Amino acid sequence: LGDGYVNLANSLLATCHPDTRVRVLNTGISGNRVIDLEARWRDDVLARQPDWLSIMIGINDVWRQFDNVTDTNVVDITRFEKVYRQLLSTTRPNLKGLVLMTPFYLETNPADPMRAQMDAYGAVVKQLASEFDAVFVDVQAAFDAYLEKRPTQTLCADRVHPNQTGHLIIAKAFFNAIGGKW
Repeated sequence: LGDGYVNLANSLLATCHPDTRVRVLNTGISGNRVIDLEARWRDDVLARQPDWLSIMIGINDVWRQFDNVTDTNVVDITRFEKVYRQLLSTTRPNLKGLVLMTPFYLETNPADPMRAQMDAYGAVVKQLASEFDAVFVDVQAAFDAYLEKRPTQTLCADRVHPNQTGHLIIAKAFFNAIGGKW
């Protein structure tokens, strides 16, 4: 399950609901964009026939536009939404439940160019969650609440890769959002 939020969310589920058996798989790959997810969707999602599916994608779709300006395979917001929508369209009818989580950027200034772009991608995720009857997890809002009290440096150095506290914030937001829905 890795060392991040998926492992922590799994522990929260087991701790708070010991009477419910849930098998959690983590097929996320660090650094992936939605087009990478699309390339492995059949093997990593469809072949596993999950009852519930949780997706957090978009961080690298935005980040690569800022840290690798020579990238010729940019995933702009239109492409992001199109690919994401196609994945959900083919998968949602076979699921009992779906959880969509926003991408995030650990920056408190909403006018920061990367933060503004991340918020736009997050708005796409929120819209898709509504369209596909998914549980919506606003990860950015969870981080924003924390960052009202503490500086970004308490979570990470690069504003993208959170430490264990950051992963716990994500896991808690996930757990709170799914509530008793699963």
